[in-house]
Amino acid sequence: MTYSHASTGLRASKVEASAGSAGVSPALAQGASRPVRAAGTTDFASGADGAGRPLPQCRRDACAPSGRQNYWLQRGQIAMRINSMVLRIVVVGAFSLLLLAAGFVSRQQSAVSPPAYRDSRQPIDRRVDDLLSRMTLEEKVGQINMPCVYMDEFGRDIAGKREGVRRFVTGNLLGIGPGGGFFTLANEIVPEGTRRQAELFNELQKLALEKTRLGIPLMQVEEGTHGFMAPGATIFPEGLGLGASWNMDLIRDVYAAAAREARAVGVHQLFTLVIEPNRDPRHGRNQQTFSEDPYLCSEIALRLVEGAQGRDISFGDKVIAGLCHFPGQTQGLNGINRGTMDLSERTLREVFLPPWIAGIKKAGALGVMATHPSINGYPNHGSEHHLTRILREELGFRGNVLSEGSNTGTLLYERVVATEKEAGPIVLKAGVDVNVTFESGYMQDMIANVREGIVPMDLLDRAVRRVLRLKFELGLFENPFVDPGRAVGVVHSESHRRLAEQAAREGIVLLKNDRNLLPLSKQLRSIAVIGPNADDSENLLGDYIPKTLLNKTSTFLDEIRKKLSAETRIEYVKGCHVLSTDLDEIKQAAEAARKSDIAVLVVGEDEKTDGESDDSVDLHLTGLQNELIRAVYETGTPTVLVLVSGRPLALPWAAEHVPAIVETWMCGEGGARAAADVLFGDCNPSGKLPITFPRHVGQMPFYYNYKPAKLMRRQRAYVTMPLTPLFEFGRGLSYTKFEYSNLEIGPTQIGPAGDVRVSLDLRNASDRDGSEVVQLYLDDVISSVVTPVIELKGFRKVFLKAGEHKRVEFVLGREHLSLLDGNLQPKVEPGVFNVMVGSSCEDIRLRGKFEVVAR
Repeated sequence: MTYSHASTGLRASKVEASAGSAGVSPALAQGASRPVRAAGTTDFASGADGAGRPLPQCRRDACAPSGRQNYWLQRGQIAMRINSMVLRIVVVGAFSLLLLAAGFVSRQQSAVSPPAYRDSRQPIDRRVDDLLSRMTLEEKVGQINMPCVYMDEFGRDIAGKREGVRRFVTGNLLGIGPGGGFFTLANEIVPEGTRRQAELFNELQKLALEKTRLGIPLMQVEEGTHGFMAPGATIFPEGLGLGASWNMDLIRDVYAAAAREARAVGVHQLFTLVIEPNRDPRHGRNQQTFSEDPYLCSEIALRLVEGAQGRDISFGDKVIAGLCHFPGQTQGLNGINRGTMDLSERTLREVFLPPWIAGIKKAGALGVMATHPSINGYPNHGSEHHLTRILREELGFRGNVLSEGSNTGTLLYERVVATEKEAGPIVLKAGVDVNVTFESGYMQDMIANVREGIVPMDLLDRAVRRVLRLKFELGLFENPFVDPGRAVGVVHSESHRRLAEQAAREGIVLLKNDRNLLPLSKQLRSIAVIGPNADDSENLLGDYIPKTLLNKTSTFLDEIRKKLSAETRIEYVKGCHVLSTDLDEIKQAAEAARKSDIAVLVVGEDEKTDGESDDSVDLHLTGLQNELIRAVYETGTPTVLVLVSGRPLALPWAAEHVPAIVETWMCGEGGARAAADVLFGDCNPSGKLPITFPRHVGQMPFYYNYKPAKLMRRQRAYVTMPLTPLFEFGRGLSYTKFEYSNLEIGPTQIGPAGDVRVSLDLRNASDRDGSEVVQLYLDDVISSVVTPVIELKGFRKVFLKAGEHKRVEFVLGREHLSLLDGNLQPKVEPGVFNVMVGSSCEDIRLRGKFEVVAR
């Protein structure tokens, strides 16, 4: 009988139970050899203790039994052994049961405990590492692909595409995946509106979680240029229309609203937030930009990210802010989309990088889209210098970089490689994390390149890690679904519609108002409303709008009618088309104007003349619009020219002759009502130009912050015209007169690290409330490198009631005073700075100066 192991003890108990009435073990009854003792027991019969040591001799002699005593002694010893054995069996058995139970519980806990990546209590880095360690090569490649749903690979109609995206989610479309997410899904295949969009996003998330091996949620991406681009969502003014407001709080609110709508439906990133300066308005995409000025673009970038992304993207009303297009694309040769750029390192850092510094280093933007063009001789999608060394190492970007479409393809059509298989490793190494088009370089060829050792797994893991980290930060593993009912209440809410109207009103710029023709009286006897954009609502909306427009948008004609009494005669004539010349109603338009007290001409651009890849060879009005303007003006009827455009237009004849000109931009769904409010005085215009209006396209590139050499030739640069603008940067008239006075600058001498305070009095010298944008410009008079003769360094939009005055103050520090020296390092140099404060870059009301001295 063995007592030393629990298992043998259990077997012994069964043997003893069947050993017979003698109560002894079969081994002892049969005279078998003595069993091995358990350590720590004493065997009196052998005269040894439990450790095998002999008992003392005297004790053995004294205890030696005799005769009958020996019999009873043996029986007692046997009984004691049996009792001891039973006790041991009970104890050991109980311990064994506890071990078994513990093992069972451990196995049960192991079965129900989630892996680390599913445990929200774990740090995100550990969750990412754990998930990445479990993924196959195909699953990793799936995560770096979020294709545009408009592509034919998904299908050729809505039904086919819906089936295609489901297959992509589960990894059954192209041999990769499951897929990481989608770009432009709601806009492409859910025309029914908000509720159905939310339901489909939920359905796809459910597929991703329940029908894939690892259950990785999808990341949905959409355009957000001037609102969440999906049927039913609010359409705000675009680009220059928002920039013209010069209201940073308003811009923050607009992008917060766009994010709120997108996240409510189930979208997690909004892209095409174009923060780069507009350096050539021939480029059609420039209607998406906010300004030509790096400082103004930087301030907008900061507020845009604050509004859309905030400080915590796990919040249910925030999205990843996708800034575009790094490092820029608006200075391309010939002014065309994807046009190659020769961009010096100085221009890159002085002009293009400041908005990225604001959006990324200061505000923490987590999305960037790489730009299409080749820059300085190499496609930007393959530029490790731009996408890694500058973007990530210098600016500290830690989000994901999306391709701009034709990701690896840019290397092919620029002919630096011959195949997708060659392009994929270059682009991945450069730093593009996510592809949004179907390109083999990031799909099947990427898998082959990894298997062949051409692409190190660590390099692929780098991109996948960036995608997964954002999915964890968004909280998608815990909260992947949305509430369709809530989405219906959020999207296109009344407050968002009012915000769209406010944004449109504040962005409208009154460029000219001779003899105070505006505002118009609501008691007019007659009015002619003329022009291709007068009764067209879609032309007001801009680029990147929903494919299906579910929300009715009013037209200029609609809103003008609402302003006037029933007695006013209103005559409408289209006159011509925006682009084509197959409609000529110029005579009818002139006749209508001749019979009216006022003519309102609404002209400009549409979706064919302005937008992505809709570049312009010049900046004049297209079609027969110039002829229409001249014919109406020559009737002698007072004429108001209303411009609808996504770029500054060259209008030299109209600027000279037409008494009142109003720029409304691509003004969004509230634009027509906002314009009518301005025309009839219910709103006092406060917009200012964020971009220069040239006289002629031959002046391109043209911007206000020019270098001294241009100043020398400003009045006679060309044989036929000066180098001056048609309408200058910062210009914007009001129905109110504002007076500037009492400029104070102090201290007048500072060290390189010092601050200067600039303050002034602003007074509303009229009987109408209004807002003025006070603009502060600097000129670093003598510097070690060439600097502009004028640069915007501060602005304030100030509301004043009639007769009210306020003190306006600016603080200028190192950020405002530094230049990039010969080594492209920021430096505040000793010298005199001229201070110019006014209503535009040319309408300077107050001047002063201060000096930086060496310390």
